[in-house]
Amino acid sequence: MKMKAAICTKYGSPEVVKIMEVAKPVPKDNEVLIKIMASAVNSADVRTRSLAVTGFLRIVMRFVLGFNRPRNSILGTVFSGVVEQTGKNVKAFSTGDEIFGLTGFKFGAHAEYIAMPEKSNIVKKPRNATFEEAAAILFGGQTAIYFLKKAKTREGSKVLIYGATGSVGTAAIQIAKYYGAHVTAVCSEAGQTLAKDLGADSIILYDKEDYTKSSEKYDIVFDAVGKTTKKQCAHLLNNNGHYATVGGMDVAAERIEQLELLRTLFENGKYKAVIDRTYSIDNIVEAHRYVNTGRKKGNVVIKI
Repeated sequence: MKMKAAICTKYGSPEVVKIMEVAKPVPKDNEVLIKIMASAVNSADVRTRSLAVTGFLRIVMRFVLGFNRPRNSILGTVFSGVVEQTGKNVKAFSTGDEIFGLTGFKFGAHAEYIAMPEKSNIVKKPRNATFEEAAAILFGGQTAIYFLKKAKTREGSKVLIYGATGSVGTAAIQIAKYYGAHVTAVCSEAGQTLAKDLGADSIILYDKEDYTKSSEKYDIVFDAVGKTTKKQCAHLLNNNGHYATVGGMDVAAERIEQLELLRTLFENGKYKAVIDRTYSIDNIVEAHRYVNTGRKKGNVVIKI
């Protein structure tokens, strides 16, 4: 049997992504077959599709991802959907379960179906979330949890978030507030209402002033878009302050615990899904083009 999927045919512009018919996966004994209802196009997809790294890192990434095109040619790292079939050894899930999850560097979520091991990063989705909302909270949420937890964010921490209205930034505001931090969001004037709504205590508008010239000191500076360096931000840190960026070599490790925390926070009304635009899978090239602009607020969701 066949299914529809968005295939990255080579590295390049959004137009290298083509909608094709490919073989529908058959679950192994320890796997579940998931009918994907929603996914998202995020920075991981765009950076992989365009091979958006320079210098020696391009060679490294070709070894990791594939030389002429991604060896896992169906991109997409997040999904929500319904369990359609289970392998004979699967115990944790049943047909009809509504779930959400992460695929990491295996990708594969920009398709109608995916088969995943029972013990991979999948859990039942928040009961009060739509499939689109469930897909939207994953990428930014797990990334923010990873970096802010690693930085030992706690009650009273002063946290500066650069790029506060992107997928990771909108999540980071909410996760930092959950940890009890005082949050300063760096965003454009167009994003300040969103940042306030998500709980930011202070806002610096980068299109009005240079945040790097702030006299404030922070316990944590988190670059949620990967456009700064530790050297640029060092003077903003308190003694023993922590700088973190999504643009470095530290890749956010994915854990079941992150998904469970996001589910709990969403179900308790303490985490919002921020969706900028929604596209059908047939219009996924347009989604890539929009993410490329760097102007999105929150997440760009794909309805499968």
